[in-house]
Amino acid sequence: MSVIRPAAPHDVPAILQMIHDLALYEKEPDAVRNTPELLAEVLFGENPRVFATMAENAAGEVRGFALWFLNYSTWEGVHGIYLEDLYVRPDARGEGHGKALLQHLAATAVDRGYARVEWSVLDWNEPSINFYKNLGAAPMEEWSTFRLAGAALEAFGAPRPVSGAGSSADTREAAARG
Repeated sequence: MSVIRPAAPHDVPAILQMIHDLALYEKEPDAVRNTPELLAEVLFGENPRVFATMAENAAGEVRGFALWFLNYSTWEGVHGIYLEDLYVRPDARGEGHGKALLQHLAATAVDRGYARVEWSVLDWNEPSINFYKNLGAAPMEEWSTFRLAGAALEAFGAPRPVSGAGSSADTREAAARG
C-alpha cells in the first residue's frame, strides 16, 4: 500500500538523496548541484513554484517522490503539470508507489482543470517506458526535447548592446512577445 502526501520541509534530505540516486541511475552521478538550502527554498520558500509529492509505505517510510511544476498550454489555454522527476527506491519498486504518485498527479490535474501531465524519459530506459505505456501514457513521437544550458546558454544569453531604453533582457523579452 502506498500513502501519498505533499512533501514537508523535513523531507528535503530524503528528496535530495533520491535525486542523487536518480542521477546515478541515469548515468550522471556528478551532475547534481542541488543543495538542501536550494531545494528547501524552491519547495517551501515564500513563493514556491515547484512541488513535491511523497510516497510512503504503511509504516511511514519514504519509498519515492514526484517533483513537479506547472506548465501552460497556449493551445488549450490552461495549465498542465510537468513532472520533472519520478523516483521510487529500488527495493520498493513493484509495490505500486510509482503508479500511486502518477495517479495523484493525474487526479490533481483533473481536479484543477489542467490539460495534461507530461514528462521526459531517457530513450534507453525501457523499464520506465513500458511502465508509462502500461498506464496509458503515449510518447510524443513527433517532438524532440531541446535544451540550452551551460556555456551555450551563457554565450547566447549574454548581454548585448541595445540602442534605446530598457535593458537587453527587456528588449529580448519584448521582441519575443512580438
